[in-house]
Amino acid sequence: MMSDIVFIGLSFFAILGGVGMLVYRNPMYSALGLLVSILSVAGLFALLNATFLFMVQIIVYAGAIMTLILFILMFLNIKEDDLPKEPKKYTLIAIGAAIMVPVNIVILKAVANLPEADMNIVNNEFGDIKPVGMLLYNDWIVAFELISILLLIALVGSIVLAKRKKVNKENS
Repeated sequence: MMSDIVFIGLSFFAILGGVGMLVYRNPMYSALGLLVSILSVAGLFALLNATFLFMVQIIVYAGAIMTLILFILMFLNIKEDDLPKEPKKYTLIAIGAAIMVPVNIVILKAVANLPEADMNIVNNEFGDIKPVGMLLYNDWIVAFELISILLLIALVGSIVLAKRKKVNKENS
């Protein structure tokens, strides 16, 4: 019973953070909305007893990625005047919500019609980090390293764009 209340609360905050990310015009507030969603999803992983995913969500997404996003936003010093005008923003959000509500209803009905299954953890190693680490660093090492290079390129590219913008303002 208590876990149901916590689930509903975390789900509410995850959705609220996502809506806040879409609605706020200021990029810092949008990033904070994303942070609320990420932390809520981490809490949902904790409810599922998926400790590895919980810790990865906190360390990688809430820690490293959000720090990177906030650093880039502060480094670029984006002002509201620099952002493009979005006159149909709320209309498009409403259309997206109107499309997704029936899709979610269909998914919920399909899940409700699934046969009952035993949801007990059958393996004592469920949620253990060692099998995930072995799989990640043996079979998926190339993809893991390519993602790290992609993140590095994104960071360097944002710094180059920020410096170019600064030089153009000084020359004007």
